[in-house]
Amino acid sequence: MTPETIALIRSQLALTKGAEDAFAAAFYRKLFEIAPEVRVLFPADLSEQGRKLMVVLTFAVGALDRGDVLIPAVQALGARHKAYGVKNAHFAPVGGALLDTLAGALGDGFTPEAVAAWTQAYGLVAGWMAEGLDQPLPDAA
Repeated sequence: MTPETIALIRSQLALTKGAEDAFAAAFYRKLFEIAPEVRVLFPADLSEQGRKLMVVLTFAVGALDRGDVLIPAVQALGARHKAYGVKNAHFAPVGGALLDTLAGALGDGFTPEAVAAWTQAYGLVAGWMAEGLDQPLPDAA
């Protein structure tokens, strides 16, 4: 990813500051609309899940230029999500829900350039997370 692409993604995520709960709620509504079968993978109360989503999203966007930090963290996240029942097939609807939620939150600011940037970033992160799904689950200590 180019520095300009990363800067665009970071500036757009910054626009959601202060509205993280609403963003996360909109994301999960869209995800369950696109892929209702994944609803069983989540708790009934999504408030804590939404906070976790925003923490991970903020971390990933902040580390897009630090593969040495981002890749192992996202692979480990994938390995943990394997225990929750996440499958490779779930990445496409999650990506769709993310793009739709960004479009709703950013309006006209979600330009074709922004769509391409977010699509590229999500593709990379989802790929690394999928690699984590293929890793053995860590032993419980």
